[in-house]
Amino acid sequence: MAAMEREVEPLIRSWHSRWIEHDGRKYRLFENARASLICGGIGTEAARRATEAIICASQPDRVLSVGFAGALDPALGIGQVVEPRTVIDSGDGARFDTGRGRESLVSFGNVASGEQKRKLHDAYGAVVIDMESSAVARGAQIRGVGFGALKAVSDDAGATLPPVGRFVDGDGRFRTVPFACHVAVRPWLWRATVVLARNSAMASRALSLALQEYLNAAE
Repeated sequence: MAAMEREVEPLIRSWHSRWIEHDGRKYRLFENARASLICGGIGTEAARRATEAIICASQPDRVLSVGFAGALDPALGIGQVVEPRTVIDSGDGARFDTGRGRESLVSFGNVASGEQKRKLHDAYGAVVIDMESSAVARGAQIRGVGFGALKAVSDDAGATLPPVGRFVDGDGRFRTVPFACHVAVRPWLWRATVVLARNSAMASRALSLALQEYLNAAE
C-alpha cells in the first residue's frame, strides 16, 4: 500500500495493472506473480480506504505500508530505507508491532515542520515519520492480516518542506498543477521544491530496490 505511484514507479513499471472498485471509489491495482500494490492517496483516511480495498481484492497474507518518510533522527540520510519494528499512531498513542525490523515510525496527521519533527522524536523516540502507516496497520489488524512497513527517507530531520499538504484533495490525491502554479509565483519556494523533487527521486529508487529484495526473500 503506497500513497502515490511515483514512490514506487521503478518497481511497478513492468507490472500488470487493472482497475478495481471498492466502496464507490476506483483504484489502479498493480500485480505480478508474487504481490499486488495499490496507490491509495495521501493521508490517514485515504490509507484506511485503500487498505480495505487491497485486502478485499487480493486476499493477502501480509500488507506492507510502503513509500516516503521524513527523518526524525538526524543521522538518517536521503534514500535510506527503514523497516520499523513498531508503528505508532500519534493521534491516540496506539502501537503496532510489525514482527520484524528495528526502530520505530510515528504516523502524524499532517506534513510536519522541523520543530514538530523534533517534538515527535523526543516524545516517541521514533526515527521516521509518515502519514499512512498506522492507518494501514489498523486496517490490517481489523481484517486479521499481517502487517509490515518499509519506508525510504525523502526529507531529512531539519528539512522545511514546501506547503504540499494544502494541495491534497479529499481523496488523498496530490493536485500537481495547482501546486506548480503556487510555487511558480513564489521564488522563495523554488529551491525547496527542486530539492524535494531530487530527494524524492532518490528515495523512490532506493525504496524500489529494497522492495524487490523483500519480495525475492519472501519466495
